[in-house]
Amino acid sequence: MLKGIHPILSPDLLKILAEMGHGDEIVFGDSNFPAASHAQRLVRADGHRITALLEAVLPLFPLDYAVDFTAVLMQYRGDREPSVWNRYREILSAWPDGDKTFLTIPKPEFYERAGKAYCVVATSESEGFANLILRKGVVR
Repeated sequence: MLKGIHPILSPDLLKILAEMGHGDEIVFGDSNFPAASHAQRLVRADGHRITALLEAVLPLFPLDYAVDFTAVLMQYRGDREPSVWNRYREILSAWPDGDKTFLTIPKPEFYERAGKAYCVVATSESEGFANLILRKGVVR
């Protein structure tokens, strides 16, 4: 047991976060995301929403200062963006380099990028188009 580590962070996810280097990307896939078929490394976070995982991961995970975006999202074609995106903005903006714009890319490009990511985290996030990619920065 460790002190100061959020209890929803599994040993597998902690290992992945520690292994990642500057520029590596991690995908947090919603419950509809084809995580197993797109993952080089798959971590299951069943029962957890992406927002809760972000709140647990960000104290340990430096965001990349060297890019113009905070996160990558799958482009949404509806009239209004998914409501979870505003929550992502709130959570991410509290951290260094977390207040930049989001990069939104079409679904095929998102899937391609996810397939190249260091890890895909499969979550139980129920809101559609909640998939999110973060790029790791350096500890400063």
